[in-house]
Amino acid sequence: MKTTRTLSDVSYHLVVWLLGGLAILILVVPVLVVLAISLTAEASLKFPPQGLSLRWYAALLDPAQSGHIHEAAFNSLTVAAWAAGFAMIIGTLAALWLDRHKGPGGRALDTAFMSPLVLPMLSFGLAALILVTMLRQRPSLSWLAAGHLVVVVPFVIRTVTASLSQVDRAQIDSSRSLGASTLYTFRRVTLPVIAPGIAAGAFLAFVASMDNVPISLFLSNARTDMLPIRLWGMMESTLDVRVAAASGVLIIVTSVLLFIMNRLVGLNRRM
Repeated sequence: MKTTRTLSDVSYHLVVWLLGGLAILILVVPVLVVLAISLTAEASLKFPPQGLSLRWYAALLDPAQSGHIHEAAFNSLTVAAWAAGFAMIIGTLAALWLDRHKGPGGRALDTAFMSPLVLPMLSFGLAALILVTMLRQRPSLSWLAAGHLVVVVPFVIRTVTASLSQVDRAQIDSSRSLGASTLYTFRRVTLPVIAPGIAAGAFLAFVASMDNVPISLFLSNARTDMLPIRLWGMMESTLDVRVAAASGVLIIVTSVLLFIMNRLVGLNRRM
């Protein structure tokens, strides 16, 4: 049976498509501009680029010219790996606990876990710095990883919680009724179902940690320089084109990893 579309239906879909297209335009155009600038042959950031060249990518990869950027990138990768690893463990355990405790206590704890996504990140970074100072500790990669851990755990909790909704409770009950232990049931029944959610959450946590500026700004120093802070400083002082080249590398690598994760674990579906 053929249905007729009213004027209100057409208007609604038109507005949705226009708003969606505008949102995509706002998100994609700056990325394309950065990629274009990173290919400039000039010695300064200009758009449109005057000539195309890979000279700035070569300069970025040269240890003699960009050793400080490499060191900052290594620090960021180290902190992100530690934060994502611990977030994967803590977030999975928290999601399992919250899945079994849906009462007021569980909802309160869930709100506490999600609060870093709502609170101003600069305020949290300042609070973290005050805490480290009160404990008479110096900024280090360990404290940076701890600070990043707090703000990336919610990503793992959300993706694992979404995966837990696909677990067949009847299989868990059958496993227990047949005498299987809780650990065996988790390893053979629950874990295979939620493993994609754990992987997706760990990936999101890693990316969020790599891109975190507020906490890195407060908890880093000259010995623990982080990549976003290093690039920010280069932008403020010299408008170095290597900033655009580094951004281009991050954009390309993240896009490739995002495509792979989406194909392997269905990242869009987990989110």
